[in-house]
Amino acid sequence: MTIRRLRKRFLRTVTTIAVGGSAFQLSGCDPEVRATLLDGLQTTTTGLSAALISAYFLSLEDDGGSGSGLTTT
Repeated sequence: MTIRRLRKRFLRTVTTIAVGGSAFQLSGCDPEVRATLLDGLQTTTTGLSAALISAYFLSLEDDGGSGSGLTTT
């Protein structure tokens, strides 16, 4: 195996363990703490998604012919 494949495999394994461990950890958590954490994650994810969508549509807007817009040449 190449180093790149080993690194990719290692990162996948670590990510899987972290996500799985987080799910198990949250189940044993105080309900108030769990609710606060999940609410914060939801707010962060919603804000990030809105920012990415907004940036995407702003990049699609026509710049009025000034020639300073994004191109894919």
